[in-house]
Amino acid sequence: MSTIRIASLAALGAALAGAALAANGISIQRGEDRTVASSCSPTLVIENRSSEAIDWFQAELEVTLRDGSRKTLELNSAYRHGIWKRIAPGERAVLEQRLDETRLLGAGCAEIAERRIAATQCETSGRACAAAVSVQQ
Repeated sequence: MSTIRIASLAALGAALAGAALAANGISIQRGEDRTVASSCSPTLVIENRSSEAIDWFQAELEVTLRDGSRKTLELNSAYRHGIWKRIAPGERAVLEQRLDETRLLGAGCAEIAERRIAATQCETSGRACAAAVSVQQ
């Protein structure tokens, strides 16, 4: 085999491996904003592209309001100590506030100037998920 052909096959293999890694993991994107009791309650959507089922997932969403103040909201797939809603490989789920456990934002959706995911937690079978988490803008 020629050196050029071997280099081409190596480049193709690297590209395919990179595509496979990108397809795996958990992706997060912005969901719909909801208004609850005159306060914004943002949501996020996760897609489980990994090979393992997710028992529970939480994202801490840091919100900067137009007045410069910052608040952190916990958005999760289910109650932490309740019946979990498993997210199977290939499925999507909505992360939302559990309003009986967390405080409302205290501002309308139009007051949000910036959003940032500050941290995530993922559990499966009593341990941390092995899948990488990526944020889709």
